[in-house]
Amino acid sequence: MTCALPPGDGCILLDSLRSAIPGLRGALEANAPLAPLSWFRTGGPAEVLFTPADDDDLALFLAGCPSDLPVLVVGLGSNLLVRDGGVPGVVIRLGRGFGTIAVESGHRVRAGAGAADVKVARAAADAGIDGLTFLRGIPGTIGGALRMNGGAYGGETADVLVEARALDRRGRAVTLSLAELSYTYRHCGASEELIFTEALFQGRPGDPAAILAAMAAITEARSSTQPVNTRTGGSTFKNPPGRKAWELIDEAGCRGLRRGAAQVSELHCNFLINHGGASAAEIEGLGEEVRDRVRDATGIELAWEIRRIGVGPHVGGR
Repeated sequence: MTCALPPGDGCILLDSLRSAIPGLRGALEANAPLAPLSWFRTGGPAEVLFTPADDDDLALFLAGCPSDLPVLVVGLGSNLLVRDGGVPGVVIRLGRGFGTIAVESGHRVRAGAGAADVKVARAAADAGIDGLTFLRGIPGTIGGALRMNGGAYGGETADVLVEARALDRRGRAVTLSLAELSYTYRHCGASEELIFTEALFQGRPGDPAAILAAMAAITEARSSTQPVNTRTGGSTFKNPPGRKAWELIDEAGCRGLRRGAAQVSELHCNFLINHGGASAAEIEGLGEEVRDRVRDATGIELAWEIRRIGVGPHVGGR
């Protein structure tokens, strides 16, 4: 593949990877725009974007790439803010080859890391498997749920996970039990270098109609309380112990606060919105202003839940 964009480090890195790892079946792209892959629709490019064909293709890539090369994995981009300077190294996007969903005996569901949470919830419901309904409220993929113990509407990944499969930086397959993941609230204790590829969930018997009705209620709740049809990134900050982030933000007078084309949602103030044309710096700066105001008003330090990746607009190189 030749570089279709202006020559730069991305093209050099792409050529180096193709030479070092022959036989890759997935797509490699230099200087690939990441804004279209993020729900905020903003941010700079990836030096190289790799979309592996499947587990074996990803393992081949990891086994052959330099150990010091920055590698970062993204899914649907629903909880992601790409900084304006772009992302150095390789961004790996898990696509269709990681989107399988299979119902197994014993009310279990096995899903690839690239499978959308909502599709896994629906497959479980159709099979009469209860317990995975909360996934309907998470607008991301199973890989993201594994990495951050994703949860919503009274449930979280740790409640239903049996085991997760991953690849390490040398391309070796690893299976981790629930205990080995060391889950806490919106946190996974597994090494950041592991790339999750699959999850096995344990549900319980349920009535498909009742499960689907519960999923519909979640859909309605999200639509009525969250800015789901805007350029947003989901919940911006984690809930501190004993408190709701949105309540603290409201108490600090931040509802509707703006910075350029970025705004704190009027509907749900733990959501930031890009009204069109906002830079990642404006969005992140607005988030930091919210954190400052909440700290000044309440003494509580809000922690980012949105994943911020890449470098600022004035920082270059790898």
